[in-house]
Amino acid sequence: MIHIEVSEEIRQRCPEFVGTAVLATVQNSEYSEPLWQEIERFIADYRQRYTVDSIKEMPSIEATRTAYRRCGKDPSRYRPSGEALVRRTLKGNDLYKVNTLVDLINLASIAYGYSIGGFDADKICVPSSSPAGTPVATLTLGIGQEGEPYEGIGRGPLNIAGLPVYRDALGGIGTPTSDHERTKLSLQTTRLLAIVNGYDGNRQNVNACARYIQELLLHFAASDGGSLIQF
Repeated sequence: MIHIEVSEEIRQRCPEFVGTAVLATVQNSEYSEPLWQEIERFIADYRQRYTVDSIKEMPSIEATRTAYRRCGKDPSRYRPSGEALVRRTLKGNDLYKVNTLVDLINLASIAYGYSIGGFDADKICVPSSSPAGTPVATLTLGIGQEGEPYEGIGRGPLNIAGLPVYRDALGGIGTPTSDHERTKLSLQTTRLLAIVNGYDGNRQNVNACARYIQELLLHFAASDGGSLIQF
């Protein structure tokens, strides 16, 4: 079981925040041709409808940038992943092919503009104090501190001071800029936790994004779609 909570420091700085997570059993793969056909169709249409200048008009992206400023980080130096993916797409650059779970999360992030954390749920630390038989892993969304250790995926040590960060019992595992190496998705992942971060406060859109992830999991990751966790 996984419980997700929002700290008071985030509530004070980002009172609009809403989140929805997808927890699902999955089968990952190195590459899915049907998924990439879907991604390529989507991106071709996306580039017809938007330009790089459109980014400033996307509430989900602008709200995340505002949250960074409120928490003490420059969003132009530490760009949120949702914005980075949209910019890359609209500049005409190809998306990176990582693995099926990462690729479909990236598609959902572009579609809705939200930064989405993707974690191997079995790598999230469960405190030793959890009741026997019903272990519960708790994730708390807070703000990174000066000197707090954090290894971003493919980035090495990352200064997360002033970044919104999800922490488990061992420390930070996810920021909108980069998730942590410790809980990253791999070909061995069989339980996915995907967290949609809605700093715009739009619960309807955040839930729609989470349901879109469920649909993608059903079609491309041998999943039943899992369950939703709202917080």
